[in-house]
Amino acid sequence: MKTGIKHWIIRWMVYMTVPALLLPSCNHRDRHYSDIPRKASIDPAYGETVIPCNIAPLNFMIREEASRYLVRFSVAGKDSFEVSCKGNVIIPFRKWKRLLNRHHGERLDVSIFAKQASGWVRFHPVRFTIASEPVDPYIVYRLIEPGYEGWNHMGIYQRCVENFNESPVLINQLTDNNCMNCHSFCRNDPHIMLFHLRQQHAGTLILKGGQITKVNTRAEGMLSAGVYPRWHPDGRYVAFSFNSTRQEFHTANENKVEVYDQASGLVIYDTETFTVFTDSLICSPERFETFPEWSPDGKYLCFCSAPARPMPQHYDSIRYDLLRISFDVSTRRFGDRVDTLVSSARTGKSVALARISPDGKYVVFCMSDYGTFPVWHRDNDLYLLNIATGEISNMTVINSAQSDSYHSWSSNGRWMVFGSRRMDGSFTRPYLCYFDTEGIVHPPFLLPQKDPRYYDFSMKSFNVPEFTTGKVNVSPYKFAEAAKGDEKIILKR
Repeated sequence: MKTGIKHWIIRWMVYMTVPALLLPSCNHRDRHYSDIPRKASIDPAYGETVIPCNIAPLNFMIREEASRYLVRFSVAGKDSFEVSCKGNVIIPFRKWKRLLNRHHGERLDVSIFAKQASGWVRFHPVRFTIASEPVDPYIVYRLIEPGYEGWNHMGIYQRCVENFNESPVLINQLTDNNCMNCHSFCRNDPHIMLFHLRQQHAGTLILKGGQITKVNTRAEGMLSAGVYPRWHPDGRYVAFSFNSTRQEFHTANENKVEVYDQASGLVIYDTETFTVFTDSLICSPERFETFPEWSPDGKYLCFCSAPARPMPQHYDSIRYDLLRISFDVSTRRFGDRVDTLVSSARTGKSVALARISPDGKYVVFCMSDYGTFPVWHRDNDLYLLNIATGEISNMTVINSAQSDSYHSWSSNGRWMVFGSRRMDGSFTRPYLCYFDTEGIVHPPFLLPQKDPRYYDFSMKSFNVPEFTTGKVNVSPYKFAEAAKGDEKIILKR
């Protein structure tokens, strides 16, 4: 036998034999380990929930005293692979994807073995269910420091949840460090979107039909430019609120900041005629109307509304209802009455940010003790309304002691993403959860990152997470060029 081939065979045999020599006590046939009747402490604290069949690997850290770890990923005790590590569990991408793709609807067990001073131990498995329904492949969010008045670097980014690729839609270093916010998509479509620019280069950038248009969304008679947007499902109309908003600070209150409206109303923008129209039932000086939302069939406009009161004198007693009015897209006319879906007189709380499921059966909304800006209210929770029965329930499975707020549906209605400050009370992080066909929500899990220590070191909040069915394939430089353009379309009434 030639010397080179002989040496290659020897090296191959050593390579295949060493792992077995290092970890013989983790082999189920030997059972040279002790069982610990609890789950290992891991970070993020994944487990006991439903995960998408197309999600990126759920990398995590093991927070147990040991010199070495072995993690086994298995389905039905047969199809499996293992990861040996010192504490940071970086899951092999291809092995993870193959396992999930082969076992839709089945249980995934994650068994953690640790070599401690007394020998090898095995913790109770962490268990997931692999959903058959995929999640939308992208989430778009704004990354921003959790400040109040100023900002440094911010941007709107898109993340592929099937892997760890993140790219900017637009960063404010390209637009003279101005503010940008309120990105919105038509039915999760990355080709129909808008977002606002504030301060320098102010205006609203609208992407539609492959073209970027810069619009001045403040028409005659409006208190402000458009603020909170929602696309009509036909992609022609956008409902905007316009708000005279103020921000104040508490000196002795667990809610650090108070954001309130002194006046507000709703208008509808026609992207084809560049005009706006409204109705006295959605825009009245006697009420504060805000946070519009269209039904999936486009026949109803939902919005939050409260009786107009002097502010800030009544900041802690103002409570918003969730209302609904019919809309005829062929005539651009609203109905002659407004229905109440959620009454603050009934709940004793204030509604914000209603989002209707793609099948039109459910509404998920924020509700807090008072006010209109839930992200700063620790008491804010997410609630579920069954439209057919009128039943309202606190989504306790996904809520926490901190603010759980902005939420978005996936296009198939089986997944939601929302922002939560549960980790530290200051930074908003994105959580995903499964919403099954029976209207039951399952425990949430943190958006996975390639480095499981990511959230320990990130100093940015994930603001306004929105699912999209694909990537926004427009260069940030094209958005920046449109932002700096002098020409704007001025809205007419």
